[in-house]
Amino acid sequence: MAETNTLDVLDSTGKKVGAVDLPAETFDVQTNIPLIHQVVVAQRAAARQGTHNTLRRGEVSGAGRKPFKQKGTGRARQGSIRAPQMTGGGIVHGPHPRDYAQRTPKKMIAAALRGALSDRARGGRIHVIDSLSVGETPSTKTIVALLESIATSKHVLVVLERDDLLSQKSVRNIPTVHVLPWDQLNAYDVLVSDDIVFTKGAFDAFVSGPARQVKAEERDDATVSKKRVSPERAAANKEEVSA
Repeated sequence: MAETNTLDVLDSTGKKVGAVDLPAETFDVQTNIPLIHQVVVAQRAAARQGTHNTLRRGEVSGAGRKPFKQKGTGRARQGSIRAPQMTGGGIVHGPHPRDYAQRTPKKMIAAALRGALSDRARGGRIHVIDSLSVGETPSTKTIVALLESIATSKHVLVVLERDDLLSQKSVRNIPTVHVLPWDQLNAYDVLVSDDIVFTKGAFDAFVSGPARQVKAEERDDATVSKKRVSPERAAANKEEVSA
């Protein structure tokens, strides 16, 4: 496969109006399934509120006295009506408030997203639309017809720019469509959606984002060592750079 593939850009009527490049470093990488699984599990775990709670035997209502005498009743001996085996007693090993969040490095999250997008790109499931807005008013009917013509699946993820309110209003009432801004795109939403539809502006912003990140990492790698340098050596280095 070539280093950079091209993808047609369609207008709201489904006609080709241009093309965009699919960078290989984002849309043609190896899909690491165990990595994606770990990232998705961590993301779903972080979404849990963790507010569930059950009462222990020391927290339920009830007197602390002995329910009945130890001997002579013919019943099993009991020490408290708040014991777990008693009706209305405390719960043993029940859930209590906790934090389910898992630590996931940012590079793992980015790699999982690239792997998921690459899988959709290899299957021809990524589409770029020039604009989802028709005129100056939202038109859900037009967008439904457009998505039916380009997306063969039921569940579609639409990626927009944050300030594209007109397109957002056009697709927000479609039950099978999920809408996200480009800077919140994640592996889980890509995996649960069969087709990914970008607007041209959102696609350009998303593609330029990882490129800026790579350049920043290159600048970090090129920084000098943090070891202490003598003033004479620092001056010599400065002269060499200026020369």
